[in-house]
Amino acid sequence: MKNTALTEKHISLGAKMVPFAGYNMPVTYEGINAEHATVRSAVGVFDVSHMGEFILKGENALDLIQRVTSNDASKLIDGKVQYSCLPNEDGGIVDDLLVYRIDEKTYMLVVNASNIDKDWEWIKKYNTANVEMHNISDKTSLLAVQGPKAADALQSLTDIDLGSMEYYTFKKGTFAGIDNVVVSATGYTGAGGFEVYFDNEHADKMWEAIFSAGAEYGIKPIGLAARDTLRLEMGFCLYGNDIDDTTSPIEAGLGWITKFTKPFTNSEALQAQKEAGVTRKLVGFEMIDRGIPRHDYQIVDAQGKVIGKVTSGTQSPSLQKAIGMGYVAKEFAKEGTEIFVEIRNTKIKAKVVKFPFYK
Repeated sequence: MKNTALTEKHISLGAKMVPFAGYNMPVTYEGINAEHATVRSAVGVFDVSHMGEFILKGENALDLIQRVTSNDASKLIDGKVQYSCLPNEDGGIVDDLLVYRIDEKTYMLVVNASNIDKDWEWIKKYNTANVEMHNISDKTSLLAVQGPKAADALQSLTDIDLGSMEYYTFKKGTFAGIDNVVVSATGYTGAGGFEVYFDNEHADKMWEAIFSAGAEYGIKPIGLAARDTLRLEMGFCLYGNDIDDTTSPIEAGLGWITKFTKPFTNSEALQAQKEAGVTRKLVGFEMIDRGIPRHDYQIVDAQGKVIGKVTSGTQSPSLQKAIGMGYVAKEFAKEGTEIFVEIRNTKIKAKVVKFPFYK
């Protein structure tokens, strides 16, 4: 199992550690609900150094990105970030990712930890024009500092004006006395904040500086369990749960990152699917009766006929109700539709709602 540069730090802070995507990661410190509330109301720090980072450079870097990703990366300007996905050749998704435009010929791709090798091989397969590719995942650390007080907590560490940074933009500069740090106004919580990329050798210094600067704002370390409840309240997809090699971006409600203004892997088939309409859709639902939906539970209609399955589910700490996401036959996908989740052979009533759950 791999460690991040901060694994020993988490252990010393009493984090409960679990294996995740091949890494030894902190799942909780003081408990999911408390950590979740910290991020929604103040500021929390996630070590997400297990994520993968690739640098693509050269004349043909954009062309390669355009061929392998579903979104239109030609719309990016320096300092902008784009959410996208890597479609496979069978109508599914290799991974979802972020595309950072550093300059006209240099891009950074940020991919999911469990898919680093798979994504690398996938992109390499399409690299027929000698784009320079660097996998910097193992030497890069990443901290997600999330919550409404994130900008205030971090501002003393940098001359980058954090408060004025727009969502899905990034800047490169000096941060906590460390040069060449990428500060990105992105995150996976819906609570606002920043993601900070730097070399592993600076991990301890960066961690100490962030916690020292954020002390007066109630900053706390946050584990992966609260990251999951926070993203689920926003209706953000988790690869391996809500999207995978068998789910199309159109079914998953990711039509907005699937741009048919250019050819990309399997674009013709996906365009045909969009025009013909899908047979199932990813929806959000909240439980009406008591019960917590879990991954792979069956979704049924009033007669008990299987119409889909749960991909993610939890008791929402912010809403104090059970919520979930899942694929259902399209005729059950309309907001307000009554559906049932099978929990221990019992049909538990739920209704389809719009994303995000937490507003």
